[in-house]
Amino acid sequence: MTSATHFSIRPAEPADVTDIHSMIVELAVFEKLEHMVVATEELLHEGLFGNKPACEAIVGEENGEVVAFALFFHNFSTFLTKKGLYLEDLYVRQSHRGKGYGTQLLARLAQLAVERNCGRFEWSVLDWNEPAIGFYQTMGAEILPEWRICRVTGEALDHLARRGL
Repeated sequence: MTSATHFSIRPAEPADVTDIHSMIVELAVFEKLEHMVVATEELLHEGLFGNKPACEAIVGEENGEVVAFALFFHNFSTFLTKKGLYLEDLYVRQSHRGKGYGTQLLARLAQLAVERNCGRFEWSVLDWNEPAIGFYQTMGAEILPEWRICRVTGEALDHLARRGL
């Protein structure tokens, strides 16, 4: 007799850092960006649970095993003069996809955004990830093709910081 599958979502706890970190690495491999991962469990723990947490996470468990996560933080809209909820990463382990877990995680984040009186719930998606784009559109997300992400990192960030001195 096969037991029923039970999926639940809860706030991440310090004991989840190892699982979340391993899924971050899996996500980077999927996105062909593994060369950019410098995250460690220690840094992730500090970001989520340190003295000044920079982000939050929820995890999805199937029968008690962590199989998905969503990492998010608050941003702010000057036009709305309200905070927003920004989803940095959402990941469901490959062996657990197609069960609606991603939908449930997005719905839970939308609930948090409403509970926290956020004006927006936003995230980015790679332009080549057509399955994700289609999935997000079925969730009611509007893809904003006129917007581009601007990013300054590494030496360029250091150089820009020195320009003001």
